[in-house]
Amino acid sequence: MLDSYGRDINYLRISVTGMCNLRCNYCMPEEGIKKKAHKEILSLETIEQIAFSAVNLGFQKIRITGGEPLVRKGIIDVIDQIAQLKSRGLKDLGLTTNGTLLSGYADELKKMGLTRVNISLDSLDAEKYAQITRGGKLSDVLEGIQAAKEAKLWPLKINVVLIGGFNDDEIEEFVNLTREDDVEVRFIELMPIGEASCWDREHFLSGTEILKRVPQLMPLAVKGQGAVARLYKLPNSKGRVGIISPLSSHFCNSCNRIRITPDGKLKPCLHSDLELDIRNYGQDYKGFLLDGVFAKPNRHSMQNEDYEPVLRNMNEIGG
Repeated sequence: MLDSYGRDINYLRISVTGMCNLRCNYCMPEEGIKKKAHKEILSLETIEQIAFSAVNLGFQKIRITGGEPLVRKGIIDVIDQIAQLKSRGLKDLGLTTNGTLLSGYADELKKMGLTRVNISLDSLDAEKYAQITRGGKLSDVLEGIQAAKEAKLWPLKINVVLIGGFNDDEIEEFVNLTREDDVEVRFIELMPIGEASCWDREHFLSGTEILKRVPQLMPLAVKGQGAVARLYKLPNSKGRVGIISPLSSHFCNSCNRIRITPDGKLKPCLHSDLELDIRNYGQDYKGFLLDGVFAKPNRHSMQNEDYEPVLRNMNEIGG
């Protein structure tokens, strides 16, 4: 489905909850968030109907996000229902998770039809991990990563938000995870959204910092429409390294996605406060999605002098 600028929009990210069992300090306030009333968030049935309409419109990829999607009651059933859309044209069903609960779900998720997982992990040091997540246990994530491997949820991607003065001393250690394991470690530039919008500039590092620290990384050809990561690998490594640079080297001209928040707002662009409210559409999910596609801007304005940071926190939007 082409947008106003000729891009084929075929990727839908649906956030099923703003709640999370962690409180990463660039993602949500230290005090956490107030749980929304049931009527304020999308029902599981509505999520399934939106997914059905999206696939009928030609969307081929759906990713379930949060918050932490595995804290949403009934999430397994939702994934089961959406996975059945593979018979109607859905090619890829993914999940973005912090991984701390994944060890108890990985096998079942695979059986339900989940294709792949992205696991967020910003430090390989237990104390630093507890600091950035405000109390999380690194061992829980490592168990989740192992469970994903055993369940063959491939390709397995590990998302690392690059934060100057915090985890930039771990770049080489993260890259080394790809030597013996068929995983993709992806470094993502810190984005000025929500809690992170008021951080000091010194915390932002360009994705090119990865290549400075690990000059032996070799570039790979980008595969797949809408790919946001520039790919590299170490000589003779089994895995890959991805660099995602939404600020220093934007990829808006090939962006193929729209997002739906847990409270039913469609965001044509992650870096804009423009939102369409599903409540204005009744049960016209097709119209809701089509309007979202055609409202998609040509590019984000984060590098403009008059840019106003997005006020919502990432847990409210979905990664």
